[in-house]
Amino acid sequence: MKYACVCGWEYDEEAGYPEGGIAPGTKWEDVPEDFECPLCSMGKDDFTEA
Repeated sequence: MKYACVCGWEYDEEAGYPEGGIAPGTKWEDVPEDFECPLCSMGKDDFTEA
């Protein structure tokens, strides 16, 4: 599943976000609550299912 930030950046559970220390296969609910969008710094609460 993918989750999109209000700015358009997407988190893909299959790909993870290795550059940010989040391994491929990491479910969105397992992403740390203090996660911020790498493009605009919005918080995890600002993401929606894509």
